[in-house]
Amino acid sequence: MKDKLIMDDTKFDFILKAKPVYKTEPGLTRKIIEKISYFKEEPNWMRGLRLKSLQIFNEIHEPRFGVDVSNLDISRIVAYIKPGVLKATSWEDVPSEIKEVFEKLGIPEAERKALAGVGAQYDSEIVYRNIQKEMEKLGVIFLDMESAVRKYPDKR
Repeated sequence: MKDKLIMDDTKFDFILKAKPVYKTEPGLTRKIIEKISYFKEEPNWMRGLRLKSLQIFNEIHEPRFGVDVSNLDISRIVAYIKPGVLKATSWEDVPSEIKEVFEKLGIPEAERKALAGVGAQYDSEIVYRNIQKEMEKLGVIFLDMESAVRKYPDKR
C-alpha cells in the first residue's frame, strides 16, 4: 500500500490586510485576459500572446502526472490582483502587511533578508525588487513584465 502525503493547508488560511487597487472577477476567460491586458496598458502583441496562451490552456488535457488537479475549479480563482502598494527597493521599505504574509507563509528570516538581491511577488505584482549592480554591469536585465514590455518592446 502506498503512503499518503498529508498536507496541512491551515498556514495558508488567513485574511490579508492589504487592499487591492484592482482585481478581476474569478475565472479565466477571454474577457478577463483582455481586462488584464488593458489594465496593464500592454501593447497589442502582448495581449495577443496572452490570448494565444489562453487558447492553448483551454485545448490541452490535464496532466496525467504529478498532483491531481481534476478538482481545481479555475472559475473560482481570481487571475489578477494588483495590491495597493508601491514597489520597494529595500526590504525595510516593504509594507509591514506584506512582510507579515512572508512570515505567515513560513519563509525564514534568513531567506527574507537574502531577498536583497532578487524580488518578491505579492498577489499578481512584484512589490520588491533590488537587483545587485554587478548583475546590471554584466548586462543581465531583471524587470517585472509590465516594465519589460514597455522598455524593450522589440525583445519579444
